[in-house]
Amino acid sequence: MHIPDGYLSPKTCGVLYAAMAPIWYLAARKVQKILQAKQIPLLALGAAFTFVIMMLNIPIPGGSTGHMVGGVVVASVLGPWAAVISLSLALTIQALLFGDGGITTLGANCFNLAFIMPFTGYYTYLVLSAGDASQKRRWIALFVAGYIAMNMAALTTAIQLGIQPYIAHLPDGRPLYFPYQLSVTIPAMGMSHILFFGFIEAIGTAMVVSYILKINKAILYKPETNPLRPLWIGLGILIIFTPVGLLAHGSPWGEWASEELITLIGYVPEGIQRLKGLWTSIMPDYNLPGFDTPRQSAFGYIISAAIGSGLIILIIYLAGKMWKR
Repeated sequence: MHIPDGYLSPKTCGVLYAAMAPIWYLAARKVQKILQAKQIPLLALGAAFTFVIMMLNIPIPGGSTGHMVGGVVVASVLGPWAAVISLSLALTIQALLFGDGGITTLGANCFNLAFIMPFTGYYTYLVLSAGDASQKRRWIALFVAGYIAMNMAALTTAIQLGIQPYIAHLPDGRPLYFPYQLSVTIPAMGMSHILFFGFIEAIGTAMVVSYILKINKAILYKPETNPLRPLWIGLGILIIFTPVGLLAHGSPWGEWASEELITLIGYVPEGIQRLKGLWTSIMPDYNLPGFDTPRQSAFGYIISAAIGSGLIILIIYLAGKMWKR
């Protein structure tokens, strides 16, 4: 669901940046006000987790791939506004350093993954776990929250992509940007997420949050202690295993390269052709320059995961110090 540059019209990108601007502002103010100093490490951990988990691509039948996002994990632990900060930072680092998602479409990607997903999942979880919920009911609530949130994010992404042929096209009817209409995008995105990625998000959300609760319920919102060492170790293990994502061949649906578009529709839409080289990332596709063999690529993937997550952790810690002065 990382929409690349050129897939959305400038008007669509502008509207979604405008929509995210007050959300980012409110998120920063609310996190600054609510978050305790001892929760900064947990926020940093959550942001780094979302970054790393999105590198673990999973193939599905039909040649497409996808991944868990982790938005509901952060929202369930620290609240939806903290999830806005975490996911937005992860998506920004992915776009700037690794070319995963576009610069013009960053507002759209944040709207889908950093706003719609965590808020949907958070309030779904609150409703389903209301009252004195048992461990089993809480697990079910987390599962359902992750599933619904992932599919809502997929739906908003499908709508943003699917309206492009209607609002931006040449006189002969050829789309300037994303080429498929809503009649294609909604079933295509819906099918893969309803049948596969929704369940991946659901299981991952329920397992991770349940584990955090098992470690210490007190780290949710008002921690008395800070038992995060197992979670930091878990993040390190995830980083080491990120090359597993390289085993997934094919592109996620709606994130095709120009060559794939030519194969699919016979041409590259003018807007995509014009904007595809707008930003040159330092480590495109999480690869290091000169790391060409499979073993080198795997090592480069680990380094990219470590650099990206390390940068996110550093930014969160620096921001936390400014917030808590």
